[in-house]
Order: sequence, then C-alpha cells, then structure tokens
Amino acid sequence: MKSKLTFIDLFAGIGGIRLGFEKAGFKCIYSNERDKSAAATYIANHGNNIDIKDIREIDEKEIPPHDVLCAGFPCQPFSKAGVSARISSHRKHGFEDKDQGIMFFEIIRILRYHQPEAVFLENVSNFGKHDRGKTIKRVKKELESLGYQLNFKVINASLQVPQSRKRIYMIALKNSLFNFPEIKQKKNCIHNILEKNVPDKFTISDQLWNSHQMRTIRNKRKGNGFAHYLINPSGIANTLTSRYGKDGRENLIPQKGKNPRMFTPRECARLMGFPEKFILPYAKTPAYRQFGNSVCVPVIKILADALKKQLQPKSIFLKSTIAISQLHGQNPQTGLTLQS
Repeated sequence: MKSKLTFIDLFAGIGGIRLGFEKAGFKCIYSNERDKSAAATYIANHGNNIDIKDIREIDEKEIPPHDVLCAGFPCQPFSKAGVSARISSHRKHGFEDKDQGIMFFEIIRILRYHQPEAVFLENVSNFGKHDRGKTIKRVKKELESLGYQLNFKVINASLQVPQSRKRIYMIALKNSLFNFPEIKQKKNCIHNILEKNVPDKFTISDQLWNSHQMRTIRNKRKGNGFAHYLINPSGIANTLTSRYGKDGRENLIPQKGKNPRMFTPRECARLMGFPEKFILPYAKTPAYRQFGNSVCVPVIKILADALKKQLQPKSIFLKSTIAISQLHGQNPQTGLTLQS
C-alpha cells in the first residue's frame, strides 16, 4: 500500500510551506487563508481546496485528521518593526494584540482536538526574543500541556537562496524532540536570479531616487532611521519585505546609465526559492506583498525531509499493523493518518 504522511496548511499565504512539504513527499489535505488576494494566488497554483475565512470562524471538527499541522502564523505583532509601530501608536503587541497576536491560540485549539503527531510553525527571528523570551516560553508551555516537545532554531535562508532572511522554525513532536538537520551553504548570488531585458517600469523615477538619497543623508547624520540600499549583484539581497512595493528601498539594483531598479515579481519568487512554473499574482503590488510575507521553499523542504525521517519509522510500523489487522478483519486505531 503506497501511503503519504498528511499535513494541513494554516495561514497558508501563497503556499510556500505547502510547496516545501509536498517536495518532501507529504500530502496536503486542508488549507486556510483569510486574505483573498493571497488565496487567489494559492488557488492558481494549488487548486480550489482552500478555506478562505478567518481561522476563528473555522470549526476544528470540520478539519480532517492529519499527521502534521503547519502554520506560518502572523508575524507583525512579534517583529521589531511591528512592535515599534504598535508601541508608537499605543497599541498592544505580542499575544496581547487581539487581532493578529492571538492567532497562535487558534492553533492550540485545533491541536487540542486533533492531536497530530507533529507541529511545524514559522515566524520572524525576533519571535524567540520577544518580550524578553516570555513569548517562546509560553509557546513551549502550551505545547507541552498537549504532550508535545518543542525544539526551535533561527535559520537564515541565505544558506539556500541569495537573500538574507532569518526566520525562527518551531517544530514539536509527540513525546520526542525534533532534531534540526545541518543545512550546508549553497553557492548563490543575486546575479543568478536576475531576469534579462527588464522593462523600464521597474526602474525607479528621478523623484523617488532623489528622495531616497536625500532622506538617507539626513538620517545618517541623525544616526538612525530611513536608508536605501544599492545591492551588489555578486552578493545577496537584504530581506524581502511585504512593503517592498512601496519604494523598493531595501533592495535596489544598480543599472548603467539609469536610476536603480526594483526586483521584478519573478525575481522575488526566485529569491524565495519558488519554482519557475509558479503562477505569479496579476499585478506588481500584490506580488511584492505576497512574496514578502512568504517563506523560503528550499529551507522548508529540508526541514520537512528531516521531519519525515523522524515520523517514518512509526509510519512503517503502523502500515504493518494495518495490514495485519485488515487480514484479520479488524479496524485498528492508528496514530497516523495514512493517505493512499
């Protein structure tokens, strides 16, 4: 009997985690994303099997049984920039943010009911330091109360793609500790992902270029604030953010005889390790936002491979148990959801 370990894809975005897990041989059986624009891109690439609604509106009983719960839950309440913005506007951050910060507890609600074998969570690198480490301790406590052992690690995507992108990966297993694999450095540089004959619409205007330069000079004198970055095509890009489409200041590509240009949406997809066949959003603005909010697919694939190896021995044992039980006409209770 050919079978695959299954997973659900919560806060799915455009499906970066799904791509990594599917490349590792897992099968996605449920997806959820409340942003309609991101969901449209998800559907274009993965089909209509996505629940487009706020996770708080989802009945956990309607989610099918699964082996791994995957979730790249909202990061803004935990990022350095997000925390600063909330403090300056007298808003709560972290788990006290009642819109995005509490989404982790929706994950706990679903885990409590389904009890999958593993949990795969992703967020900004600052998550582990947020609130002087109290946030990650709360995550560990909540997962331990459900019988999971948590291990976490900050990994820079620059090991696999030409972009500096540090993210924390929190992986928890039932009654055992996940062993993070060693990720070897892959040779890469921006030049390898650049398109040829890029249209002039990606070149920034004289007004915007002058504004970048003047604001950078002023803020360097102050010792803080705004700065633009001309990147070296022989090096790697700075972190691609969801706000990149506003002015591109984090990653500007120098051009001979022209103002610098921004990355194209296809180049952004390549920076995140998405396949060439991936169907891009219909316009630049949603493309920049969606890729800036997504994950590095090659890193996800490596971690999913390692997770599969740790879950596979139990999968093999259960398949044997199922075969023997079926031989005797029994209906066994299994811990893993094996899909044909």
